[in-house]
Amino acid sequence: MRVKSKWPPGRGAKSRRAPSKGLAKKQMETMIQAATVDCYNESEEVTGWFTMLEESLAVPFETRVLGVPVTVERIALNDADQIVAVCSRGRDRQTLPILDLPLPRRRPEGSEWIDAYRHWLGGQLGEMAVASPKSPGAR
Repeated sequence: MRVKSKWPPGRGAKSRRAPSKGLAKKQMETMIQAATVDCYNESEEVTGWFTMLEESLAVPFETRVLGVPVTVERIALNDADQIVAVCSRGRDRQTLPILDLPLPRRRPEGSEWIDAYRHWLGGQLGEMAVASPKSPGAR
């Protein structure tokens, strides 16, 4: 099933170019706002990101994991509130955290949402480090 990306707004279906890896900071902030709007806690924010990825990421697509070709069939939200890619090879299935998924050279449509999620999560981790007290041995 081919999913037509709804991001960025106004992007025509005629575009055949793979999404660029680097997003402008303003575009990234707009995507973060769209994914986390009206969220009251981290679990709801992750669900918001999952929804945006599910709606925007064109699946299935082929990539390589540990040098082995696999098909990314879909994305899912696991019991630990982690967004994962459901990968298959033949009859075998394996989930892999979406942030650990190596993307193919020709990135699938909607993969810019993975970049935005990674950026947001990196900011979240930075905020936690700032908020946490220093260890006794730290200067």
